[in-house]
Amino acid sequence: MGIENTHKLIVNCLPLNEGERRAFAKAARDVPQEFVGDEAHRGDMVWSAAVPEELRSRATAVIGNFPVSQASQYTRLEWLQTFSAGVDAYICPGVLPRGTMVTNASGAYGQSVSEHMFATMWALMKNLSRYASNQRDHQWQDEGPVLSPEGGIALIIGVGDIGSHFAQLAQSVGMRTFGVRRHADVPAKGIEKMYGFERLETLLPLADVVAMAVPRSPQTHHLLNADRLGRLKSTAIVINAGRGDAIDPEALADALHNGRLHGAGLDVTEPEPLPAESPLWDEPHCLITPHVAGGNHLEKTSEHIIRIALTNVSRYAKQQELLNLVRY
Repeated sequence: MGIENTHKLIVNCLPLNEGERRAFAKAARDVPQEFVGDEAHRGDMVWSAAVPEELRSRATAVIGNFPVSQASQYTRLEWLQTFSAGVDAYICPGVLPRGTMVTNASGAYGQSVSEHMFATMWALMKNLSRYASNQRDHQWQDEGPVLSPEGGIALIIGVGDIGSHFAQLAQSVGMRTFGVRRHADVPAKGIEKMYGFERLETLLPLADVVAMAVPRSPQTHHLLNADRLGRLKSTAIVINAGRGDAIDPEALADALHNGRLHGAGLDVTEPEPLPAESPLWDEPHCLITPHVAGGNHLEKTSEHIIRIALTNVSRYAKQQELLNLVRY
């Protein structure tokens, strides 16, 4: 951090109340801070960063997700703290000034997203989405056998904050939990056994539930392709709340249509929004939600985001290493 504190400026876009603003002002010490967020937007499902034009060229730090199209206006930017866990658009080469540190809100969304995944798992196991469809059509109809998680195996692919939270929920209802991550030697709460991605093919046939929470990368693109989907039991359930392109949508639609899977729960799709002509919309065994597992739908998520940002403002003012550093 090469700029002296008195020449820095934090532009804070969080929708804070007065008490929280005072806490941030105290944390910033001698670093000036402009608060441009509106507490009235605290309940918005997705927060936005409306930075006045006159502040963009002066800001050395921004807390918020400003439009990528405005990135070139932040000529003095040293640090961006996003509201989101995903920062793909900001870390593309040439978007932000060279050397800009980017930190995210990873750790804020674990509870919200994992609980959404867990609810989706239950709905698919008990055919609830099909009963909801029957209710809409005024049909009194038995939808057949159901499944139970007890004694089953949950294969969690991508064991970060979200995957670990889901694993703990799965264990609470009697499931065994196997994790797959890049560094198999790093443990995580809720995971009974951890494996590297090289073991994926041998683990898939064991899974009763596959819960995916992987980031976007060339290595995770279509991670579940036709071949790997074909290794799953016909009674297996696939849930994806990470990145939509981790599953080949055509292969998934084919597997569902031909009864090779019990169900799929998708909060993320490829592409987004899911096109109206996608066959997945009409699959009775597919439960689709429009990327709402995260966001600010749960108040505790908002509290976590604010806490992460407050800690990093204090560290920025003290010229300490920032938490959740994605790029530096």
